[in-house]
This record gives sequence, C-alpha cells and structure tokens, in this order.
Amino acid sequence: MTAEALLLLIVFGPLAGAIIAGLFGARIGALASQAITTGLLVLSAVLSWVVFAQWTWGDLEPFTLTLAPFIHVGEFISNWAIRFDGLSAVMLVVVTSVSALVHVYSWGYMAEDPSRPRFFAYLSLFTFAMLALVTAADFMQLFFGWEGVGLASYLLIGFWHHKDSANAASIKAFVVNRVGDFGFALGIMTVFWMFGSIQFAEVFANIDEIAGSTWRFIGYDWSALDLAAGLLFIGAMGKSAQFFLHTWLPDAMEGPTPVSALIHAATMVTAGVYMVCLLSPMFEAAPVARDIVTVIGAVTALFAATVGLAQNDIKRVIAYSTCSQLGYMFFAAGVGAYQAAMFHLFTHAFFKALLFLGAGSVIHGMHHEQDMRRMGGLWRYLPVTYAVMTIGTLAITGFGIPSLGLGLAGFYSKDMIIESAWAAAVSHGGVAAFAFFVSLLAAGLTAFYSWRLAFMTFHGTPKWAEAGAQGHDDHAHDGHAAAAHAHDVSAHDDHAHDDHGHGHGAHTPHESPASMLAPILLLAVGAIAAGYAFKKQFVGDYQEAFWGGAIYNAPTNTVLEQAHHAPAWVLWAPLAVSAIGFAAAWYVYIAREGMGARIAAKRGPVWSFLYNKWFFDELYQATFVRAAKLLGDLFWKVGDQKIIDGLGPDGVSGVSYALGRRTGRLQTGFLYHYAFVMLLGVAGLLTFALWAWRA
Repeated sequence: MTAEALLLLIVFGPLAGAIIAGLFGARIGALASQAITTGLLVLSAVLSWVVFAQWTWGDLEPFTLTLAPFIHVGEFISNWAIRFDGLSAVMLVVVTSVSALVHVYSWGYMAEDPSRPRFFAYLSLFTFAMLALVTAADFMQLFFGWEGVGLASYLLIGFWHHKDSANAASIKAFVVNRVGDFGFALGIMTVFWMFGSIQFAEVFANIDEIAGSTWRFIGYDWSALDLAAGLLFIGAMGKSAQFFLHTWLPDAMEGPTPVSALIHAATMVTAGVYMVCLLSPMFEAAPVARDIVTVIGAVTALFAATVGLAQNDIKRVIAYSTCSQLGYMFFAAGVGAYQAAMFHLFTHAFFKALLFLGAGSVIHGMHHEQDMRRMGGLWRYLPVTYAVMTIGTLAITGFGIPSLGLGLAGFYSKDMIIESAWAAAVSHGGVAAFAFFVSLLAAGLTAFYSWRLAFMTFHGTPKWAEAGAQGHDDHAHDGHAAAAHAHDVSAHDDHAHDDHGHGHGAHTPHESPASMLAPILLLAVGAIAAGYAFKKQFVGDYQEAFWGGAIYNAPTNTVLEQAHHAPAWVLWAPLAVSAIGFAAAWYVYIAREGMGARIAAKRGPVWSFLYNKWFFDELYQATFVRAAKLLGDLFWKVGDQKIIDGLGPDGVSGVSYALGRRTGRLQTGFLYHYAFVMLLGVAGLLTFALWAWRA
C-alpha cells in the first residue's frame, strides 16, 4: 500500500468512526460504537507508526497530496490536502497513539455511562480535527482543524451537560479560545495581504522578499513579518493556554478524565507549539515576535508551576503541570530551538497522558474522589497505578544522570530545552537569559509539586480511612460511575454528592481493571524510553535528515549546536534543582506530615495568591466579564428597550392604541347617536355653504 493511501486511512479513519457512532450509535448500541471507533483509532495509530518508521529510516520523501478544492475566491485559494513531512510524521504518531490508548482506556472508565456512543463519537471527531490540523498544507485548512478541535473540546468538556459546572467550563474554554482565534484570523489575513497566498510552500519561499517590508500604523512603521507572526502567536496562546489566555485549561477538568488526557497531553494544547515550529521560516525572520514567544513561554512556565504548588485536586495539579511544560516548549521555539520544542512535545505526550490516566485510575479506585487531602497510603491498594505514576513523575521531573547520558524521557527533552536557553543567553542575552533562569526555577518547582502529588496520594496516613470513619457528607469528584449512587442519567456527575452518610472513605480503594491499566503500562514504556530512543533523530546527529527541511534554522541560528557543548554546571543544574524540589516535598509531606495542611490553614498571602491562581479569574470577572455585562445591559435596557422600542414599536403602537381607544368611544352602537351626529354634520355643512355664499 502506498504512503498516500496509508495517510488517507490514518486521517479519515477517525472521521468515519465519529460519523458511525454519532449518527447510528443509538441504533447499533454502545458496544458496537466503542468497537468501531476504537478499532479505527488503533488502525490509524498502527499505520502512523508504519509511516513514521518509513520516514525515520529514509524510505519516504516529503509530499503534499491534494484531495479537493476547499475555498476558491479570487486569488484566495485553499485546497483540502494532506501534507507529509518530518513535522506531520511526528504529530501523526503522537495524536493517534495517545488517542487510541485513550479510547481503550475509556472502555473501562466510561463502562457505566449510558451515553458512550456520543462520548466515543466526540473523541474520534476530536482526533480527526487534530489530524486535519497537523496535515494542513495552507492556513485555511490549518484554521479548519484549529476550530474543529475547539468545537470537539467544547463538546467533550461539557459532555456531562446536566452539570452547571461542566457547561460553564465548556463555555469558558470556547470563549477564551475565540479571543485567541481572533488574533489568529487576523494573522492569516495579514499573511494573505503580504504574500497574496496562504499556501505554506508559497509563503515560505517568499519570506526573504518580504522580510524588510513594513506597515505604517498610528505613525509608526511596523515590521510586517513581526506583525503577522505575533498575531498568529496570539492564536497559539489561546489554544495552548499561555499566560493571559490560560484560564480555560484548569476548568477543562470538568470533562471525564480520558478527555483531560486527550486534550492536555498530545492534541489540542500542543497545536500552538506545532504551529510555531511549522512557521519557523516566518519566525526566524521576525525577531520581535520570537522574543514575545520567549517571554510569554517563560512566564507561563513559571506561573503555572507556582500555582501547581497549592492545588489540591489531583487533575488540576496535572493540568497546571501541562500549562508549565507548554511554556517550556514555547520558549524553546522562541530562542530558536524548534527541534527541542518538538522533542519535548513528543516525550511529554507519553508521560503527561500517563499521569492523567494514572490520576483517573486513582479516582476510579477511590470511588470518584479527586481531592488529594482525602487520599494517602494508596500504594498498597493500587500498586500498578503507583508504579506507573512514579515513572511518570520521574519523567516529568527530568530524572537522569548527565555524566552517563541516561534517564527517563523528560531528561533528554527538557534538559535540551534548558541547554538551548543557556546557549541563546550566551549568544544574545536579553530574554533568553530570562528564559534560562526561569527554566531552572520552574524545574525545581515542577519537582516539588510533582512529588507533592505522589506523596499526598500514595504515601502518608490514609486520609480516606479517616473520612470514612467520620461519616461526613463528601463531595465526589469525577463520578464516572456514580450510577451506584443515583437513579437517573446524572449518574456521571463529575462532582456528585454522596448523601449516604458513609463518605467515600468507607470504601476500600481498589486497582483499576485491565482495560484501564494496559494503556497506562504502554505509556509508561514511552515515558521511560522515548527520549533515549529518539534523541538523535530529534535533536542529535540525525536531526537534519530527520526533519528534512520541515523546520528551518537561519544561518545565524546555531543555538541547538551550541547547546550540545554546554558546560558541566548547566548539565547538572536541572538535576540539582529537581533534587532540592524532591527534598522539600519529602520534608513537608513525609518527614513533617501535616506541615502543608498547617500552612494552608493559616491562609497567608502567598498561599492565597497561589491557591487562587494569581487571582486571574477574579480579575477577568471584575473587568472583562462585568464590563461585558454592563455593556450588554446598556444596549439591551437603554438602547433596545427605551430608545428603539420606546421610540419605535412601543411608541408608535402606544400612540395608535391610545388614539384607537379614544376614537372607539364614538362608536356607541345607538341609532339616535348616529342620527344626531349626522344632523350636526348637515348643520355644519349648511353653515359653511351660507358663509361661503355671502363671502
């Protein structure tokens, strides 16, 4: 079978599954819907690895397969096409692999949900939109996939639509992403205005001709490429939850845990990173835009890491971890190490999906509990989950021995980003130096909150036993099988109440079924070996042949090469700060168990600042949300009701009604009244005639 045929099956297989399960799921049943969607996703994943292997070993060349016209309006031409190169090969493997494992995992996790056909249809639709995005050959198809994953994420986050919190979270994600997408759309318009085309091949080929062009606005000459790249990056900020447009990401936890793994690990949130790397020819010629990417990425990495220190919901901690790691990827691209950004995207997909699905296993074993303060001592009851989540924790903290060059996946990719930031700082200073400092600080914070999660969940005193003994009315978080406690379709309320007076701790924790553990074990293999296995292809000796021109580095950009010659202190610094973070977490949550709870109980200003996520939600509520509401009320109550309706329909109809009511009094229905009026008329007419005759 040709590579073109394989790519067609890879991309459109999930779409076929989404259509079958979505339109005919009620007729064919949940089991058939699950089998069809999962089977097609597994097929896509296997074929993606086949194509990836062929690409890696040099048997394939980059190509673009044009399928059909998409939009043709004058000179604005967009075709539906499948672009295959080093970037799309990597993303195909990442997206389909994680999605296939999430599908399999969902067989166990969503086993009691009555809406399984709809859920699996949404998952497959999400995957198809992401595949359309990563294989796009122009900005229009990229935008189609961009909006497609936005739609699917809205449906998945609000899957349990009977919950107000889920509806609010899905709307929040949708609205915040529309803010970013507005900048993204303006960026596409700017590209078309500059180049007269939206085809990647044509745009990249003419970068040098456009590089010096400017746009005069409000008295200043703006670099056209910096403007276009900056606007496009605003879209990436929204989709990848970067600082200022990050607020939707934690609330996305309202969706089922498999959704969290799919959105946060390898698909939607990485779309922004992929786009920046794809547009490397443009960003290489836009230094101001690159500096913006570097600063926003570094600030996001630090911000999310600090907020993760104070969260108690196991899924929210991992969500902020995702936000922080995305910051690493962006500032890597900002300093010119696009290959390192893609490498971390690749490895991060394995260990972050592992952590999310592992958290789902914990929640399942804890009978829907998500609060880490009600956990503890679970390593005895969930040994497999404990083992794989420990692997994921070691991977995300970048554990490895620099002198031996051996470590888990995060060791190779995250350390390469840190070394690249150092190289850029040495060469250029400025924002790169800031990114390097932040990368080390965030690495230490990552170790602290990651081990804090592990210690609070699996070690220490079993808090769930205490909760069960107290018999209080607990909140169940992530109730994917709450049908045992309810009598209607709201069984899957992610925050269902347990009103039976025994608390969730009354149940003994238990390990998850094989359908949930098998995907986690496979992801654990990736978390261990993905970095070592693919370092040479992504950032090492073979990287130029592997990327095959899909990523462009200007002749002056030697950051990646310099990173390989970093001094020993740079190589050992990430391990040192991670060790400090580990020691601090061990001291607070193991050696002095209860110390963290006592700090939180004092509700000091620093803790409150971090616990409330730097008060961004409150700030946006007080400014944008309230201002929008006031503006809406102004247009509605004053503009519409008082002015338009008051002077228009209500005013005219009111006058007509008053006149009609008064005129209607003349119609009494009595003959003598009408005769009297006629007499008055005749008298009046005669009077007028006599007056006119005399005159």
